[in-house]
Amino acid sequence: MQIEIWSDVICPWCYIGKRRFEKALMQFGQRENINVIWRSFELDPHSPSQYPDTLEEMLARKYGVSRQEAAAMNMRVTAVAKEIGLEYRLTNARPGNTFDAHRLLHFAAAQQLGDRATERIMHAYFSESLPVGERAALARLAPEFGIAESEALVILESDDYSDAVRADESRAAEFGITGVPFFVFDEKSGISGAQPVEVFVEALQQT
Repeated sequence: MQIEIWSDVICPWCYIGKRRFEKALMQFGQRENINVIWRSFELDPHSPSQYPDTLEEMLARKYGVSRQEAAAMNMRVTAVAKEIGLEYRLTNARPGNTFDAHRLLHFAAAQQLGDRATERIMHAYFSESLPVGERAALARLAPEFGIAESEALVILESDDYSDAVRADESRAAEFGITGVPFFVFDEKSGISGAQPVEVFVEALQQT
């Protein structure tokens, strides 16, 4: 069974959805027959490499709410993340353009390191204040998922894997995907959002 997962590394619900899906896989008896493919999706492809303001300020501007309301949004998603074992530190988050991060993830996937890389970059952004749009910061993180820093930097300073990211986004458009996370099971059915674990278990069994 092939399962494609569209996500962005700075999407808080994507990380929650990832963890819930993993818990569902642990309950699925045929998980050794499942091939998981991570697909690229940029929440804001036009964003700068690094936002000059905080995540709260960015969200307030994006959704037309006050900073207090944006902070409350972050608190709610942080509480949900904690329930699944994730520790978000969103007040220190450093959002930015994720195109380079997705290119690095494709490079990692080509070396069978895609799962490790996705997990490490998401954790670094949500819990360790990774400046996700900075190539040097991404390269420094790479050895932790099996890629030499110098090798990662060469990839990031090139245009390598740009076509792969765009291909994922085009494929998302073909499926009608406009938000993430989104899970496609054997190109037959899809699940939108960070659904409860039991929803993923049911989808695995049905597929």
